[in-house]
Amino acid sequence: MSTVVKRSVSLPAPVFEELEQQAAAAGLTVSAALAEATEFWLTVRRGLRSVRAWERQHGAFTAEELAAADRQLDRSGVGLR
Repeated sequence: MSTVVKRSVSLPAPVFEELEQQAAAAGLTVSAALAEATEFWLTVRRGLRSVRAWERQHGAFTAEELAAADRQLDRSGVGLR
């Protein structure tokens, strides 16, 4: 079993209320939903850092490259919804 850390966090009431509802609908606890969201956020941040590093070395992506990447993400099921 992995170690867990208990902390207090503050969220705007409407955000927390929707989080509770959506977590329950997905069969998750609020803690599990927050852990899932945090993992996603961290993954996105790592990806953005990687993109910035690549662009520093190779130059900015062109509009065509970005469009191709967007299409590939959509085909992979990980595009923005």
